[in-house]
Amino acid sequence: MQDQKIEKIATVAVNITKGLVIIYLGFVEIFKIGKLLKENLDTELDISRKWASQNYLILKKRLAEGKVAGFIEN
Repeated sequence: MQDQKIEKIATVAVNITKGLVIIYLGFVEIFKIGKLLKENLDTELDISRKWASQNYLILKKRLAEGKVAGFIEN
């Protein structure tokens, strides 16, 4: 009878430990995915910033030359 109680307690302890390990590994994977997403988004944002900056410079140059319709002042 005493051995059965000890065996049940050990089984419960092992199952709780397994559950905690699974939860921990899940959080680790979530943080890895978040880190990868952040890195990819930072790369995309850098590309977008460069594109916007280049287009702004082109627009500014055309405005200075007076070649943009609707913005030409005579």
